[in-house]
Amino acid sequence: MRLTIVTDAWHPQVNGVVRSIENTNAELAKMGVSVSMITPAAFKSVPMPTYPEIRLSLTGPASIAKAIRDSKPDLIHIATEGPLGLLARRWCVKNQVAFSTSYHTRFPEYVAARLPIPLTWLYAYVRWFHRAGGACMVATESLKRELEAKKLGNLRLWSRGIDTQLFHPQPLEDEPFGLKRPIFMTVGRIAVEKNLPAFLDLDLPGSKVVIGDGPARNELAARYPDVLFTGVKHGKDLAYAYSQADVFVFPSKTDTFGNTILEALASGVPVAAYPVTGPIDILSDPEAGALDDDLKLACVKSLDASRTAARALAENYSWTAATRQFLDNVIEAKAQGRRRLRLRRRKAMRQALGS
Repeated sequence: MRLTIVTDAWHPQVNGVVRSIENTNAELAKMGVSVSMITPAAFKSVPMPTYPEIRLSLTGPASIAKAIRDSKPDLIHIATEGPLGLLARRWCVKNQVAFSTSYHTRFPEYVAARLPIPLTWLYAYVRWFHRAGGACMVATESLKRELEAKKLGNLRLWSRGIDTQLFHPQPLEDEPFGLKRPIFMTVGRIAVEKNLPAFLDLDLPGSKVVIGDGPARNELAARYPDVLFTGVKHGKDLAYAYSQADVFVFPSKTDTFGNTILEALASGVPVAAYPVTGPIDILSDPEAGALDDDLKLACVKSLDASRTAARALAENYSWTAATRQFLDNVIEAKAQGRRRLRLRRRKAMRQALGS
């Protein structure tokens, strides 16, 4: 079976979309699925205004058409709503080829935070984009309900997993990073939509650590000189850093899941977050952290949470199970697309006979 994935989010970006696709691809290979990637790496691109880490591909319909045809796909999945995703959608619709999509990020809110475009227009675009596919995948039940309320249909669940061998509890140092405990840590993209000041402004005991990079890093590092900004960490270095935190703080209110929450839990670190989509779906055990509209209160409560319970909660998430869910959705999307095509043909035939 050959699957082609089209995504505007790919290396060198470091984010949940890229990590989710990478881990899914690794599991798909074990299942005997051959994956071809169509990403910005194959085309000329320019940095996105206000967010240079994201590259906007400069290509046209003919190039995307050739890339898709050359991959000879049995199945097509469009992961993002950006330039490549839009061109791939156009090709699939024009050629009556079924495809699936995924809603990884709050695209309307992220765009509205940077450009003066009304959210109503952006959600209209999202509905138009995803309705053409046979299935639109979302990570959580709460996000599914939220999008259904916004009249987005064809929604199917695609959860996430965690590498519990890489991310695991490790012995605690007295003063990790040369900082006094308790250590309150957050990990991820340093950008406006991540709501980092909500964490950095808190009056908390001990120390704060921010791991990651992004367009807001220099500004926030200057505003909060007492906070340690480490930059991006990978692999074992990242896993070790997680393991040394006393509390993982997730201040975002716009994420659709929160892969970093799972990474922290797998490292045995309790999580403090707002009770919003993502955290409210993952943090099902109150012993593994705290959710509260008062983020400081959630942080303080999490100091008394159980590191054992945090690890146990993470062990419920498997990339193998999540990938099987993904593959089932892609296969169902193709079947749904065929049903739609048959219905359109029957309708056209009835109209022709009626005329």
